[in-house]
Amino acid sequence: MKHIMVATDFSERSDRALRRATLLARQTGASITLVTAVDEDKPRRLVDEEKREAEALLREMSATVRNVDGVPCEARVVLAEPSQAIVQTASESRPDLLVIGPHRRQLFRDIFVGTTAERTIRNAPCPVLMVNATPAGQYRHVLLTTDLSDGSRDAMTSYVKLHLADNLPHSMLYVFDAPMLRLTMTSDMTGREKMLYIEDEWRKASTALSAFIASIRLEQIDSLLRYEETTANHEILAAAAEVPADLVVLATHGRRGFERLLLGSVTEKVLSDSDVDVLAVPPQRSS
Repeated sequence: MKHIMVATDFSERSDRALRRATLLARQTGASITLVTAVDEDKPRRLVDEEKREAEALLREMSATVRNVDGVPCEARVVLAEPSQAIVQTASESRPDLLVIGPHRRQLFRDIFVGTTAERTIRNAPCPVLMVNATPAGQYRHVLLTTDLSDGSRDAMTSYVKLHLADNLPHSMLYVFDAPMLRLTMTSDMTGREKMLYIEDEWRKASTALSAFIASIRLEQIDSLLRYEETTANHEILAAAAEVPADLVVLATHGRRGFERLLLGSVTEKVLSDSDVDVLAVPPQRSS
């Protein structure tokens, strides 16, 4: 990894993102580009004033990263709506990784959908790391997730190329389904018959997961299976807590297109509910 882009709005949430990006840059030898947006949909005088203030703050932040942390750092102020500015800059500068802070959470209501974070992750041309936890050092354990699809394999390949945690222990989670149990006829099945059916699906899933892991060029991967008894996103977060993992990696596209690992479904819910960092990896871009 050579280039990390960090989106900031100068909030405490963004400070977490910059701290994590700095740790990763020192670990991998990457440079950092700080980006902030000034919405130009307001009177010109206000836009110019906000732009000057943003430039001054970014100069201070980038100087600190260079002089204190020893990481090459530059900064850019973009006049546009925030998510548009971030995606536009990422498309132009083509970073290996985009780092953002967590979305805002409100009591009794989740407002992830439609936020800058959601729109950025949906449209970014590179992997996006949402930093939910306060960085306290390098990652310790990574939870990779898969639905065994080609899209998921591509996402894992992209993750490996980032070299975020090469020498750390990893767990690969596959949340498998037991489709027969969703059919109405299963009401005639006894509890033992249901248990035996799930055990059979478990064995099949274990064989498939082992083959998938063998195709990923990463050492120290433990296989982890969970039956989708509730929802896939709930099982992913439960597994992350049990491992425990401080980074969850998932693809933004999966086997069943818009029904599965795609924003609007599993990925979106994990991003909105996770207390640990989440890396969302899009399909590999054409070279």
